[in-house]
Amino acid sequence: MTPHALLLATAALIALAAGPAGAAPAAKPAKACFSARNVSNYAVVDDRTLNIRVGGRDVYQLDLMGVCPDLPSQNRIAIKSRGASFICSPLDATIIAGGPFGRTERCEVRGLRKLTPEEIAALPSRDRP
Repeated sequence: MTPHALLLATAALIALAAGPAGAAPAAKPAKACFSARNVSNYAVVDDRTLNIRVGGRDVYQLDLMGVCPDLPSQNRIAIKSRGASFICSPLDATIIAGGPFGRTERCEVRGLRKLTPEEIAALPSRDRP
């Protein structure tokens, strides 16, 4: 291969690796954070999943680390944030539900995800906060 051909081949490989011309690097999705004080409603999906409404439009789905057996029978729950006032990751939140005989049950959060408007619209009415 001539030096000129080698140079062209190298330039072509670099261009392919860089992606389409003018393409911006893929942006990471913005981290969705909310304040526990802004939670206005909730819906218990099952003893491991909770949907919460934050403000007027946002809905977050919380997946719990384990079974939280008293959660489906609760009329009220609390969401406690650890450390900072904002909940940005599953480690920032604990669900507190009242158990039988006045005891409280602490349910650790394993997953936290902001639902899209399409996902919110697709929720069955019983699962929509």
